[in-house]
This record gives sequence, structure tokens and C-alpha cells, in this order.
Amino acid sequence: MNLAREGWRMPNPDNRADNVERLQEAIHNTMENLHEAEDFLAAHADEMNPKDVRNLVAKNERRRRAIDGFREEIRDEAHDARDRLQ
Repeated sequence: MNLAREGWRMPNPDNRADNVERLQEAIHNTMENLHEAEDFLAAHADEMNPKDVRNLVAKNERRRRAIDGFREEIRDEAHDARDRLQ
């Protein structure tokens, strides 16, 4: 039986070599998007539909939570790296 033909895929190996770098890039990109949205709201909120303003504010809150999650993952990676050295 050919698993690939049947729709089964083997999981990729867990390569964490660049995980912190990817997380830092995600933080950077998310912060840029958050600040762009804040600047846009500061300039145009009074011209926008109130529902759109609420949606953008909510999206920025989700971005803040995502950044917190990325930072927690970086701390976990640092902890795991220390454990591997011991």
C-alpha cells in the first residue's frame, strides 16, 4: 500500500534549530501590523464605521495575545536549550 497515494503523510521531523529566530520574526511582523493598525485608527477612526473600528481594536488585542504567546514560546525554547546542555 502506498501511503502517500492514500492521502497519508509522514510528519516532518521536529527541527527546532531556527525556532527562536522564526518566533522573533513573527513578533516583529505582528508588532509592525499592530502599530500600523493603531496609526490608522488614530488617523481615521472618526471616519470609519464603528463596527470596523471595534473589529480592528479586537484584532489588535488578538495580536497582543499572540505576541505574548510567541514570547512564552521563546522562554520555553531557552528552557529546553538549557535542559539539553545539562
